[in-house]
Amino acid sequence: MELHHITATDAAARFRRRELSPVELLDAVVARTAATEPVVNAVTEQWLDEARIAAEASERRFAGGEVTGALEGIPLMLKEEQPIAGRTAEEGSLLERGHIADETHPIVDRIQAAGAVVHARTTTPEYCCAPVTHTALWGVTRNPWNTAFTPGGSSGGSGAVLAAGSTILATGSDIGGSIRIPSSFCGVVGFKPPFARVPGLAPFNSDTYCADGPMGRSVADVALLQNVISGPWAGDAASLREVVAVSGAVSSLAGMRIAVCLDLGGYDVDPVVVENTLGVVGALRAAGAEVEQVELPWGPKRVLETSWPHFGAVMGPFIEGIAAGDPQRTAQLMPYTRAFAEAAANGGDYVAGLEAESAFYRPFGELMQRFDVLVCPTIATTGLDAEEPCTDSDAVFAQLMTLPFNVIGRVPVLAVPSGIAPNGVPTGVQIVGRTFDDATVFRVGAALEQELGLWTDPAWWPAL
Repeated sequence: MELHHITATDAAARFRRRELSPVELLDAVVARTAATEPVVNAVTEQWLDEARIAAEASERRFAGGEVTGALEGIPLMLKEEQPIAGRTAEEGSLLERGHIADETHPIVDRIQAAGAVVHARTTTPEYCCAPVTHTALWGVTRNPWNTAFTPGGSSGGSGAVLAAGSTILATGSDIGGSIRIPSSFCGVVGFKPPFARVPGLAPFNSDTYCADGPMGRSVADVALLQNVISGPWAGDAASLREVVAVSGAVSSLAGMRIAVCLDLGGYDVDPVVVENTLGVVGALRAAGAEVEQVELPWGPKRVLETSWPHFGAVMGPFIEGIAAGDPQRTAQLMPYTRAFAEAAANGGDYVAGLEAESAFYRPFGELMQRFDVLVCPTIATTGLDAEEPCTDSDAVFAQLMTLPFNVIGRVPVLAVPSGIAPNGVPTGVQIVGRTFDDATVFRVGAALEQELGLWTDPAWWPAL
């Protein structure tokens, strides 16, 4: 495997054995970024001088046998949406060009304290409200597997740089699938933590649909980063006080009961996605689990009817507040942003929406009395055009099988690859746990990773 595509856990082991230095690894990913960025366009800015200083300091700590942080020397890119005091916070929008953040996201502080070498930031769609990543501010971000297609969104830049080999770890956030969509389209691993497991900033730290989370190239890598960023924070009253560690260690799934739902009650799932999901079923059985196909009474129509009141109360007013009723400002918004805000404005009554969310959860909660996890496809389609306008919000969401698990946001969801479609774009599945049962989804993901042997194969990654 080429150095820029190694895992974080492998890199950390090599650092400790003095077989690799943080400076060498940084040089490898920076060179890879230079080679791929003209095509992929997933990076908003690089901090090469600061990163080299950090890598050299890590190298000295390893050489001196000092106690090191969990992410010591590991190159990492941050999703631009997570602000850093004193640096730009542009949200992919012309309206925010040159805006400087006055506070730092808590996970950024934790990542830096753990010794990571933060060397760049990654692109998003405008205000993170699309499953594609293209903006008037930053241009079009493309999928390293097939550049005619999108890497997804809104953490599309993070998914793209991981697939390309331009970094080792990355951060994402998820309010409707924004970690899991890029994980699926880019063939990487991502985790949507349950609400409040990872602290956040107002106002979205109080949004039960929303979570910041880790992305990487293996289940163990994602667990490593998740353990760094999770846990209570004094600035977030919603953050859970209980600390739950997760692991990428592989163990038998003997005795585990896994439910599989292929269409979540009515999504029009591409046959290739179904075939690859059934391949996952076979691998889970080979790992010792008892697997049963089940049905859920959801489907895209019910999901949208349930979620639009929520978006109408949260994201819609947020975007409307940015435009401030000014036609000139509104005209500068991306078409998909305007379309999303308009759809959210007609979302319906918020209290009725809360009642609908409770009813929506009930069949899942009852199902999980009999099963340890649910497995289902991540996305119903095999790809979206890199410049897909995404102005028909209902049609777009009808392809995303991620949103149901934001509606019931207290469930943990691990997204892993399931195969590759004929167009060269990866497909994926979601491993959904009971509320706040993070450890179990990682246990299943690690066993599946070993059994499938897909993304652990050095030949898996795209030859861009």
